[in-house]
Amino acid sequence: MIINLYFPRMPKMTIKSIAAHFKVSVSTVSKAINDSHEISEGLRESIKKYARENHYKPNRMAINLLKRNTKTLGVVIPNILNYFFVQVLYGIEQVADLRGYSIITCSTNESLEKEAKVLDFLCSGSVDGVIISTVAGEMEQSGHVEHFQELRDKQIPLVMFDRITELIECDKVVVDDFEAGYKATTYFLETGCKTVAIVNPIANSLIGRLRVDGYKKALQKKGIPFDGKLLLPIGHNDDLELSLSLSLDFKKIDAIMVFDEITTVKVMDIVQSKGFRIPEDIAVIGFTNGELSKYVSPPATMVSQHGRFIGETAANQLIDRIEQKGQLLAFETKTIKTSLVIRESTLKLERYNAG
Repeated sequence: MIINLYFPRMPKMTIKSIAAHFKVSVSTVSKAINDSHEISEGLRESIKKYARENHYKPNRMAINLLKRNTKTLGVVIPNILNYFFVQVLYGIEQVADLRGYSIITCSTNESLEKEAKVLDFLCSGSVDGVIISTVAGEMEQSGHVEHFQELRDKQIPLVMFDRITELIECDKVVVDDFEAGYKATTYFLETGCKTVAIVNPIANSLIGRLRVDGYKKALQKKGIPFDGKLLLPIGHNDDLELSLSLSLDFKKIDAIMVFDEITTVKVMDIVQSKGFRIPEDIAVIGFTNGELSKYVSPPATMVSQHGRFIGETAANQLIDRIEQKGQLLAFETKTIKTSLVIRESTLKLERYNAG
C-alpha cells in the first residue's frame, strides 16, 4: 500500500485577507480579534468566527516586535558538548519558564566569527536580552569586541557568565576559579601527592589562567617550587595521548588536575592504559561535576562549579534588568564559589594523616 502524504498548500489566512472579506480596514480586524469594544459586538464576533474557521494565526513575532517585547532570552555558549554548559542551560531554562520567558540557545563552537554572527541574529529583534559565555581565548588575545556594540546600540541587556571579558561593561556571573585551582591543589598536597601536573584544554582563557594561579599559590604555601613543565596545554588539534605519555615518561607525576570533564575521563583512560593505578600511583581531580565523572572507573573527584545555580543567577539577573529597563542601575558581578566532590580517584585525607 502506498500512502500519499502530500497535502495541497492552502493560502495563508492573513489579517489583510480577513479585512478584504468584510470590506473593513486592517485596523478594524485587529481590534475585533483583540476584543476591542470600539467594534460592535456583532461585527466583532463575525470576524473572530471567520478567523477561527479559516485557521488564522496572529504573527506573534510581529506583535512582539511592535511592543518591543518578545519574552525570549538568547543564550550563547561556546560548546554544547560540555556538561557544565548543559547544567547552566538547565538553570537558565528553569528560571525563564518560571518567569514567563522562552529561550533561544546558540552554540559558537569556540569560534569568534560564529559568535559575531549569532549576536547579529539575536540583535535582529529575536530576543529581549542575551546571556553569553564568550569565546575566551580569541577575544582575550585580540580584543575584538565590536560584535557586542549592536547590543549596546539597541539597548539589549547582556549578562556574561563563566567566560567573560573585562572589555565589556555588563552584568556578570563568574566562578571563583582562582580558589578552585587553589582548593584542588591543596587537597592533592594534603593527601601526600608531591608532583601535581595540569592538563589544560582552556589554556588561552582567563579562567584557565586563574586556575593555574590558584595552583601556583597552593604550591608556594607548601614551599614547593613551580615547574612550568608540569603544565600541559591541550589545543583542539593536539594529540592528548601522545602529549600526556611524554609528560609521564619525562617525570614521576603522582597527581593530575584536569580542567574539563571529558578530558578528565580521557586522561584517566590514558593513565590506566600505561599501567598506572588510580589513585595509588596517580591521583586525578577534574572540573565540572557531571554524569561522566560519577560512572568512570574509579569515580572521579571533581570540582563542582554549580552550573545550574550559575544559570539561575544569570537568568534572574537578565530578567530583572529587562523588566527594570530605563532605570539607571549599576552593573553587578556575582561570584559563585566552587566545592570539591571527593570520590575514589584521589587518596583520602585520613589515610595520609594516619600514615
